[in-house]
Amino acid sequence: MVEEDPRRRIPGTDTVLGHPEVRDAAHSLGEPVLQRIIHQAQSRARSRIISPEQVVPEVIAQLEGHRPSSLRPVINATGVVIHTNLGRAPLSPAARQAVVDAAGYVDVEMDLRTGRRSQRGAGARRALLNACGPAEDALIVNNGAAALALAAAALVGTGRVIISRGELVEIGAGFRLPDLIESTGAELMEVGTTNRTHLQDYASALEAVPQDERACILKVHPSNYRIAGFTSTVPTAELAGLAQRHRLPLVVDAGSGVLDPEPALPEEPDLRGALSDGADLVIASGDKLLGGPQAGLLLGSTDTITELKHHPLARAVRTDKLTLAALEATLTGGPPPVTTSLHADPEVLLLRARRVAEAVGVDVVAHDGRVGGGGGAEVPLPGWAVRLPESAAEPLRSHDPPVVTRTSGSWCLLDLRCVPESDDETVLQAVRSVLHDLHAAPSEEQV
Repeated sequence: MVEEDPRRRIPGTDTVLGHPEVRDAAHSLGEPVLQRIIHQAQSRARSRIISPEQVVPEVIAQLEGHRPSSLRPVINATGVVIHTNLGRAPLSPAARQAVVDAAGYVDVEMDLRTGRRSQRGAGARRALLNACGPAEDALIVNNGAAALALAAAALVGTGRVIISRGELVEIGAGFRLPDLIESTGAELMEVGTTNRTHLQDYASALEAVPQDERACILKVHPSNYRIAGFTSTVPTAELAGLAQRHRLPLVVDAGSGVLDPEPALPEEPDLRGALSDGADLVIASGDKLLGGPQAGLLLGSTDTITELKHHPLARAVRTDKLTLAALEATLTGGPPPVTTSLHADPEVLLLRARRVAEAVGVDVVAHDGRVGGGGGAEVPLPGWAVRLPESAAEPLRSHDPPVVTRTSGSWCLLDLRCVPESDDETVLQAVRSVLHDLHAAPSEEQV
């Protein structure tokens, strides 16, 4: 008697779809995704990796673990407040709720009183102007690079952007500011040296610019590095006087989005100060020290912002309704997580770290957090960390939810600065589970 090929028992797609648990889960999935999960299980059965009877259970297991997005929420235990690889600034509760509310139909460009079209994102613009008094007008685009590109394209065109050599920065992933500016058609005119630039350097450069050629002075805060020692830079107020005499705009890229002076970061320029010192336009990112969503913020005089709004590139870099909603809520709601983490009390951090460490029998060590995200370069944020074996780092990242730490030497350091206190128990359970598995695993000598 010929033995039946077990692959004949592999359930068909319609049979799998008819299973009650599969049918219930299918309501939250698109048909192509559901079909792919079923076909993968059937393929594994045909390859005899699983039995035909395991097809439906495997499909159900896949459906239960399926996420609509591949992005996974993680616990940031690195001590880096604005962690670019982890999405920079986490949104405040108010901003998160605003995103949910804006996910459906909203009056983003409609005056509900008249039923007519209105200015896009008027609420976010008002909130930004209320938060930064010296600005006469504001424009919000999709990120900081877009803001700078729009400024160069609208204010200079194929003219010249005058900038200090010490401010020609490169940020993450090899992105270079000079390349961005030149891509708009503008010509860079470098002045001064890497470590020292004087007002006369700018003045000499302006004398070489023909009167009928468009130009601007650009001052960039090198937020992701510091030049120390024999250095010299020109304050915004002095540059503003020079620009006004030549009837040219002064653009200040302040970078991290600090609205007012931040005592914890005394060298970080604030937007209000730059505008008060005479800048025609100030640029910043929304998802750094401001603590909001990714956005490019442009604040300045009415004439300057109007010129930017009317440039064709403004449409290409326009931001969406979710960003506008989150930004407005960030500005009008309570302190965002970035602010809370930046000002975390070291004594409180020590108590929290000790609770975790004592529960699993490890040590607490002094650990300086960092601002991250290109802000507060080299500024330490004094705190503490739970010291774990270096081998704990990978399984903690693989945990559910993932706990991301940092490694130093032969240690895995878990810093609670950016972890909400309500998540301490979750972190403790993750650490306890990982250390148990590490201790239970046979060592190389035992093997």
